[in-house]
Parts: sequence; structure tokens; C-alpha cells
Amino acid sequence: MRTKDLSYWLFLAPVLLALTLVVIVPMLLGVYYSFTTWNGINTGEFVGFQNYIDLFHDQRFLDSLWFTTKFSVVSVILINVIGLSLALLVTGRVRSSKLLRTTFFMPNLIGGLILGFIWQFIFIKVFASVGEIIGMESLQGWLSTTDTGFWGLVILMSWQMAGYIMVIYIAYLEGMPKELLEASEIDGASSYQRFRFVIFPLVAPAFTVSMFLTLSNTFKLYDQNLSLTGGGPYNSTEMVAMEIFKTAFMQNAFAYAQAKAVIFFIIVAIIALVQVYLNKRKEVEM
Repeated sequence: MRTKDLSYWLFLAPVLLALTLVVIVPMLLGVYYSFTTWNGINTGEFVGFQNYIDLFHDQRFLDSLWFTTKFSVVSVILINVIGLSLALLVTGRVRSSKLLRTTFFMPNLIGGLILGFIWQFIFIKVFASVGEIIGMESLQGWLSTTDTGFWGLVILMSWQMAGYIMVIYIAYLEGMPKELLEASEIDGASSYQRFRFVIFPLVAPAFTVSMFLTLSNTFKLYDQNLSLTGGGPYNSTEMVAMEIFKTAFMQNAFAYAQAKAVIFFIIVAIIALVQVYLNKRKEVEM
């Protein structure tokens, strides 16, 4: 760092300033406000850890945290499985590879709110019409129960993110040494054996990146949750981000909501760091 000249720091200064003003300072202020009775205007009095004690007895917050955890686990698995499958498909011997890549990636370009309304129409109107035609009652009343709301969110998130994750896997698949694949074919390895013992270990670093991105995105989900289910029925599909938002702007309990946000940040950070550590260690073993 001592060898860096003045121009280096001049170019770096705007980024550091923006990071400090937009991320670090608000985060520190938020942590401070979580120890007060802040109402969005006045700081109020200092209450210590009372907001944190209250949130661990808040059943609605705990239910939303459990729902978010279940949703994240299922979504992370499905998104990565689908993303890797699509990557294997488009990097194979398919003529319309470029067209398929574009098609699979396009859902990621649609905004979360719009995407939620599109899938809401599909689940409520299209599913109901198809159910009437073929006589399947299970397609009636989607999003009206906790289970259908849960799987509706999973389907929406998987459909949106699978193409984005596919691009990451494609980058690693196309960067593999072709000699290894050719050698495995000459040795008579089956398609499964090539994938399990050659391809899978080589794309292991992609799992670290993809799982980190899917974990962080699924835990922080808000806009799709808002437009698809709105947290209903009876807040049973309400995720943590939406629960914190409602606490702040509907109950006007900004300090309490901030305490929830701090705990949520710590939980997501711990999970993400543990995931990266375990995946990195697994890469070495492979």
C-alpha cells in the first residue's frame, strides 16, 4: 500500500466516500437506533436491549423467519439444480444453444414486482381454468393456502434465478480442459461417470458462488413476496423482509424494526460465511 501514488487514492476516494456514506454510516446509525425508541423522526430514549428481547418473544417475527428459512433451503436447491441442468444442456451439442441461453436468462431481466403479478395471474386464473377443464381440484384456489403460497414463491424464484445461475455454471463448464473430457470418453466412462468424477469437481468453485448468491437473494426477498401473495393468507407466507417493513411503516415502530433488521443481518451473514467456508473446504477435498 505504501507504494501506491496519489493518483491511486484520488481514483479510489469517490468509491470509499460513497461506501462510507451509503453503507457504513447508515448501518452504524441503524444499530444505534435499535437501542432506542426511535419513531423515524425523534431518537427517543435509550432502552438498551429491550427491542432485542421483545423480538425473540414476537411470534409473528419468528414465524416469518421460519418460513423464510424453509423457502430459502428449498429454493437454493432447486435453483442450483435447474441452473446446472440448463448449463449442461446449452453447453452440449445443441444447435440452438445461443437462443436457449437468451431464453433461459430473460426471466432474470423482469422486475420482481412485475414478475409477481404475472405469476399471480398464472396461479389464480390460468391454473383455475386448466383445473376446471381437466377436472383437477388441486389446481383450484392457488395462493389461497399456506402450502400453495409457499410453492408459488418457490416456483417464481426458481424460474427467475435459474437462468442467472446458469450463466455462472456455463462460465466454469466452458473453461474446463477439453482434454480431460476426451480422455474420459476414450477410457469408456459413462455420461454419469464423466459428470460425477470429471465435470462436478471442476465446477465446484461455481457452487460456492452460486449458493452464496441464491442464499442472499432468497433470504432478502421482498418485492416478489409483496406482489405474489402479499404475505397472505393471514400473514402465513410473510417473509422476514416484509415483516420488518410492516413493523416499521405500518406499526410505526422504527426502532423495533431496526432491531429485527440487525438480527436478520447477523443471521444471513453467519449462514453465508459458513456456507462459503464449507464449500471452499469441499473444493480442496475434491
